[in-house]
Amino acid sequence: MKDAREVSTAPLVAVGLIGGFLTARETGIRPLGGVVLAAAGAYAARSWYVKKGWPAATALGLTYLGGFGASHPLAKKIGPWPSVFAVSAVSAAASYFVSDIAEDR
Repeated sequence: MKDAREVSTAPLVAVGLIGGFLTARETGIRPLGGVVLAAAGAYAARSWYVKKGWPAATALGLTYLGGFGASHPLAKKIGPWPSVFAVSAVSAAASYFVSDIAEDR
C-alpha cells in the first residue's frame, strides 16, 4: 500500500463515485455499489487527513458525500450518467486543488 502522502486522491474520488454507480447499476445490488463508494472514500479520507489535517479532510469528505447525494436529484434533470460525471468532476477537482496539487509542487 502506498504511503498516504503519495496517493492522488482526485482519481480515487472519481473511481469511487463512478465505480460505485456502475457497480450498483450493473449488478443490481445497490449496497455493493455503496461498498465501492465507501472504500474509495475511506482511502481518500485517510490521505486527506495525513496531507492536510481534519478541516480539509472533513470538507473534502462532505464534498464527496454531498456529490453522491446530489447526483440523485440531478439525475432526474439531466440523466444518470451526466449527473454522476458532473458530481465526480466537482469532487475530483476539489480533491485535486485542496489536497493533491500541493504534493505536485
